[in-house]
Amino acid sequence: MLLAAVTACSPVEENDSTTATSPSAAATCTPATLATKTAGKLTIGTDNPAYEPWFSENKPDNGKGYESAVAYQVAERLGYQKSDVVWTQVTFNNAIAPGPKAFDIDVNQFSITDERRAAVDFSSPYYLVRQTVITTGKSKIAGAESLADLKSAKLGAQVGTTSYQAITDLIKPTTEPAVFNNNDDAKKALENGTVDGIVVDLPTAFYMTAAELEDGVIVGQLPQVGVPEQFGIVLDRGSPLTGCVSRAVDQLRQDGTLAVLEKTWLADTAGAPELQ
Repeated sequence: MLLAAVTACSPVEENDSTTATSPSAAATCTPATLATKTAGKLTIGTDNPAYEPWFSENKPDNGKGYESAVAYQVAERLGYQKSDVVWTQVTFNNAIAPGPKAFDIDVNQFSITDERRAAVDFSSPYYLVRQTVITTGKSKIAGAESLADLKSAKLGAQVGTTSYQAITDLIKPTTEPAVFNNNDDAKKALENGTVDGIVVDLPTAFYMTAAELEDGVIVGQLPQVGVPEQFGIVLDRGSPLTGCVSRAVDQLRQDGTLAVLEKTWLADTAGAPELQ
């Protein structure tokens, strides 16, 4: 299911990853010169399952879904044909853990944080993120209008995510949040009443409540605190590809490609109230 369209994000500040901008740097960003896992190929990692609306039909290689489309656009800017792209399965936590990687780049809704930068490189950001509380119509928090209304709720989120951090740092519930291996497990817990609500990013919230949950309800978006949360492509720490990948993402933002892909694949933010 495709859910139409968000307005384009305003330009975002780049992170501190090195970005190749000079003509000499651009000349090195080609398949012939990039030190990838396999010469002439670009290996891209993501999790299994790969969730809507970031991917489609759990098939990252079909080019459908926002992150699949972004990944192929980055590959194209680096000079790789679609047939030169190889996908590999990597769990969320393994992708951001210290140590050598089995991929050249990984695209899997990774929020850019200083803590993660100690273990991996990030590209320039390709999406601005809002964390969102969802539930079902029968839940006690279905009508919640503020963070205070969520204090007594049993909430949950995927392990190692900024969604979980948003629960502990912003909502600060009186009951310890539940931790799940993936969003499928979190959704099942919500359906069977183990938790009152779960926290996911906004596009996932729209997809889950519209297409996956019976009587799904968006409670609201959590406040944006400090620097806006951003998704970035993950690379090995000190990867020689980081500058080239950041440059490709910057081009996609500047020429409007990212805005077009958002309108194509991500849901409208109308209907997601702000929780204060």
